[in-house]
Amino acid sequence: MATIKDVARRAGVGVGTASRAIAGSGPVSAKSAERVRKAVEELHFRPSHAARVLQNGQSQTIGVFVPLIHGAFYTPILHAIYTNLRATGRHLVVDFGQTLDSERQDALAGAEFLVDRGCDGLIIVGTRLKPKDVEKLISLQPKTVLLNRTATAYADHCFTPDHKAAGAAAARTLYEAGHRKLAVIEGPPSSTDNVARLKGFYETLSARGLDAEAIPRVSGDFSPQSGAAGVKTLLERRKKFTALFCANDESAIGALAYLQQAGVSVPNDLSVMGYDGIDLSAFTVPLLTTVMIPWREIAKNALHHLLNLCYGTELDVQRNLPPEVLWRGSVARI
Repeated sequence: MATIKDVARRAGVGVGTASRAIAGSGPVSAKSAERVRKAVEELHFRPSHAARVLQNGQSQTIGVFVPLIHGAFYTPILHAIYTNLRATGRHLVVDFGQTLDSERQDALAGAEFLVDRGCDGLIIVGTRLKPKDVEKLISLQPKTVLLNRTATAYADHCFTPDHKAAGAAAARTLYEAGHRKLAVIEGPPSSTDNVARLKGFYETLSARGLDAEAIPRVSGDFSPQSGAAGVKTLLERRKKFTALFCANDESAIGALAYLQQAGVSVPNDLSVMGYDGIDLSAFTVPLLTTVMIPWREIAKNALHHLLNLCYGTELDVQRNLPPEVLWRGSVARI
């Protein structure tokens, strides 16, 4: 395997000149740069990862921690980060957690793993991190951004939608459609974004004169299975409701599947509304009405901010990316 010394020898230049020509930085004459380019091609030279890091102290690699390796929610976020990162000529290293319950420990262990791999900066996706966890992450790698987590002391590092406003938008949509008897499949109480969206949802209904405390509800884990089990439990309680709000689209999709099997017509017998706007929500029967959170744009802007921190670029960064209700066929007007 050819080394940088071999390239320098073939090109008839010094090792420093060859290094600068390959890196594209520092003073190198056009003639020398051309000789180095030809030598690289002839020798099939590829600079090693370690050599690049030693040369400028950067690996040109960003590390990302994602809580789960499965599900329809995280894939578009990861894809948005990957495609926008590759557009800058840099690379991605990903570490996955095991379960939502172990997210805190997995995120901290994942961050250490990514730092040990020489990543220049980190994107940590997670909602269960406590303030002390965030502080530990920032001390481990100051060039870290948090996706879907708010930390007051590190606000500049955080990129998260206004879940409370999005939950309020869901409540207004159902109320303005004429629904007064509602039920809810909630997400896990340990998830801060779930707590925020439900707070916005219930407070908005209370402000319109509904007794939020009396709304039947079950807790789920954001999975389709918990959506199916949740709506089954709600129906078995025999308390009539005309609309079901699910704290995420995957649980709403599970609820739709159960309702179809149970012979409940959506939206004629029962309206169903989801949250997140994942791609699969456009392929249910009927199409799922949902609160669309612009996750791809949020992820892109979080990455831009991180790249600016790591490499001194001046990429555009937007933080005000409001949610939008996508009205589809699963909600009827009364």
